[in-house]
Amino acid sequence: MVPVTTRYNLASLLEAGAAAHPDRDAIVLGDIRLSYAQVDALASQVAGALAARGIGPGDKVALTCPNVPHFTVAYFGILKAGATVVPLNVLLKAREVAYHLDDSDAKAYLCFEGTPELPMAKEGHAGFGDAPRCEHFWVMTADLAAPSPIEGTETLTQALASAPPEFETIATDEDDTAVILYTSGTTGQPKGAELRHRNLRDNVLIGAQTMDSRADRPDTALAVLPLFHAFGQTSVQNGVLCYGGTLVMLPRFEPSAALALMRKEKVTHFAGVPTMYWGLLNALDEADDAIDVAELRGNLRIAISGGSALPVEIHRAFEAKFGITILEGYGLSETSPVASFSVLGEPARPGSIGVPVPGVEMDLVEPGTWNPVEPGPEAVGEIVIRGTNVMKGYYKHPEATAAVIGPGGWFRSGDLARRDADGWYYIVDRTKDLIIRGGYNVYPREVEEVLMTHPAVSLAAVIGVPDATRGEEVKAFVILNPGAAATGEELVAWSKANMAAYKYPRVVQVVDSLPMTATGKILKRELS
Repeated sequence: MVPVTTRYNLASLLEAGAAAHPDRDAIVLGDIRLSYAQVDALASQVAGALAARGIGPGDKVALTCPNVPHFTVAYFGILKAGATVVPLNVLLKAREVAYHLDDSDAKAYLCFEGTPELPMAKEGHAGFGDAPRCEHFWVMTADLAAPSPIEGTETLTQALASAPPEFETIATDEDDTAVILYTSGTTGQPKGAELRHRNLRDNVLIGAQTMDSRADRPDTALAVLPLFHAFGQTSVQNGVLCYGGTLVMLPRFEPSAALALMRKEKVTHFAGVPTMYWGLLNALDEADDAIDVAELRGNLRIAISGGSALPVEIHRAFEAKFGITILEGYGLSETSPVASFSVLGEPARPGSIGVPVPGVEMDLVEPGTWNPVEPGPEAVGEIVIRGTNVMKGYYKHPEATAAVIGPGGWFRSGDLARRDADGWYYIVDRTKDLIIRGGYNVYPREVEEVLMTHPAVSLAAVIGVPDATRGEEVKAFVILNPGAAATGEELVAWSKANMAAYKYPRVVQVVDSLPMTATGKILKRELS
């Protein structure tokens, strides 16, 4: 018997907005303001251009684009055509782009001018190295009238010239793959998480319950999280458009520019990773009276943090400055991404990632097994997740899928956490970041939290380094507060007085900056 599935295409999020409020601003970038009707019409043209080239259901279309309107237009255009969007990190190099195109079986590739390695596109276009299926390549130019910067290639504008502004969206099944999101590849080659149309739809719709998102009170959101990443794509782009809001795009996060835009556009919704909140706080401390904090406070309705654990000190400092509590959420590319969220209206629990969102279950198991941990407030286990948000699997990687999706559809996250008596979860660390020093488990995040209570320390990252005697030793990298002074030796001595003997860092290195991903996460693998 053939199972019956429901017809649904994620592009209907944009189409519903265009029907309900066609003239409302959907996207703002500098002086550019595009209405819902305009974005929908442009997306329909993209769909028509793809369809004219034989691209449709089952085909994959790769997209490299920063936070500019082209991303949203291309994203929904690909979906309208019934194809699958494969968003790529804008910082990928030629070899990495070729790998992703090949691994995803991309049939077409849309790339914004100025993104790294664009010159490789012409050379790689004849099959993109090892990606012979990629038959079509379009350059997206900021100036729509500009010719392609790569000789012999077509711009998106040229491709759309003959495409009508109307397109009948392909009816897909809700279990069809809408988006393939590639993991960061911290271990081995990146893998593509297949997310269904319903995974992404259901994850967006929880906004009504978790963030009090309402169509009769649309938010204006600062879209500074990269839209190619799960957090920015679902929680900002799709979530805001679903409830009739406006996306104010900022292609690259710069704290002062972000604050200025928040003031100018009366931003009500801000979502960021912890380092962005750290940057905003520092920018406010260094700014003059040109930034009216009271005005920012009056506009900002909701602030969300995710991507990595939010240090308690940053959480408290932001609340004191802006007068609202940061709602901390948790999830992964494989979970569409939101799995848990703070409870709006309840007292803040700094350090907690909240409780499972509607339609999602979470539990703790012994790392490396599927056995539940013994209950207790101090019990630490690996988070496992089951629900409407969990991916199909990793595209073309069944063994990798089997390693993380177990009995009953539970997904293994790789994150260690504890759970309090009320069911709120607290991230302890990543399983791969765990430091085992002389047989003792040291959780880097705990050490980082303590270091950041030192009056001179602004930000900290802790790693394990090889040690012949104890297997691993604890090492910390810290950024000092502006004007503060402290040596590594002084911070080691302070740590010794404030932490157990097995966990305090034996080496503290003072640095000016820390390596970060395009999404603002600290790249610990580049520290040594």
